Amino acid sequence: MSKQNSLVEAIQKLIEAILKALGHDTTKKRTWHQHVVPYEEGWAVRREGNKRITSKHRKQSTAIRKAKTLAKRYKADVIIHRESGGIRDRLSYSD
Repeated sequence: MSKQNSLVEAIQKLIEAILKALGHDTTKKRTWHQHVVPYEEGWAVRREGNKRITSKHRKQSTAIRKAKTLAKRYKADVIIHRESGGIRDRLSYSD
């Protein structure tokens, strides 16, 4: 049993070393912070680190409401951007 465990540990270390060499950080945890950003003719909610948007809205207030709902569910922050792209406000729902 110990030979099998040491083999599994060796394989895990090998995989981690390969991922690290390729530029993937295996210790980095993804966040659930929600960004309210200008999008086309309205506003969008986008999870931090994502390229794709979660939802799009005509009004910023609607996008903020959606972002708050998601942030509360995942104990994250809402980062509200201005139309120019700068950060206007940050609301925290983390414990």
